Amino acid sequence: MEELIQFDKQLLLMLNGSDSTFLDGVVLTLTNALTWLPLYLSLLYVVVKNLNQTSNFKKPQALSLKPQTLNLLLILASAGLLVLLAGTVDDEIVKPLVARWRPTHDPEIGSLVDVVNDYRGGRYGFFSAHASNTFSIAVFFSLLIRARSLTIAMMIYSLTNCWTRMYLGVHFPGDITVGLIWGAIVGFSVYMLYRHVRGRWLDNSGITAEGFTSTGYEYRTVYVVPIVLTLTFVYAFVRAWLIMDGIH
Repeated sequence: MEELIQFDKQLLLMLNGSDSTFLDGVVLTLTNALTWLPLYLSLLYVVVKNLNQTSNFKKPQALSLKPQTLNLLLILASAGLLVLLAGTVDDEIVKPLVARWRPTHDPEIGSLVDVVNDYRGGRYGFFSAHASNTFSIAVFFSLLIRARSLTIAMMIYSLTNCWTRMYLGVHFPGDITVGLIWGAIVGFSVYMLYRHVRGRWLDNSGITAEGFTSTGYEYRTVYVVPIVLTLTFVYAFVRAWLIMDGIH
């Protein structure tokens, strides 16, 4: 175990930081949760835009709610559950319980970590909430929508967030790995729960219409997500260039 821990620390030092203030700016932008707000809104857009063909009662008048409203509420509740299980459980229970130092606070290598803009994060870092949160979202919506372009976009989104945490020196690769595993478990479990609950009232059967995914999402609306992802990276590059002189 000690050899594994030392390997984890050495690998972090290899991945941490750079001599580029431009790249520092890109990473600072991409690690900010607000940067990803347009991506989350694009996912909501895809869900809302496709409610008509993804929401059908098994039995007419099964509930007082419209099927579209019920499906939307279930998806929003699932998203809230993802955050609760993937992030809040980690931050409030696991990190204080395990109490593993972040690289920036680690007594052994803390002085060797390349810190950007004096950003060091909290004291404890096991496991990474960025990794678990983003990967749980990626897994859930990939299973929900079932479109290759969206799945690739969501994997890039999550792994980018993971990379920024190691670049900034606030998580060891081991923190990231466990976060990804927990995120995958949470994302898959919440999706299965969503399917089970909606199956009590709504039709879970897929469709085979051309231009739609197997779960009823129109491809031309799904493409909004990878487009927004691309624009998010463009924004990060432009912002980094504009603030480059202010980063140290």
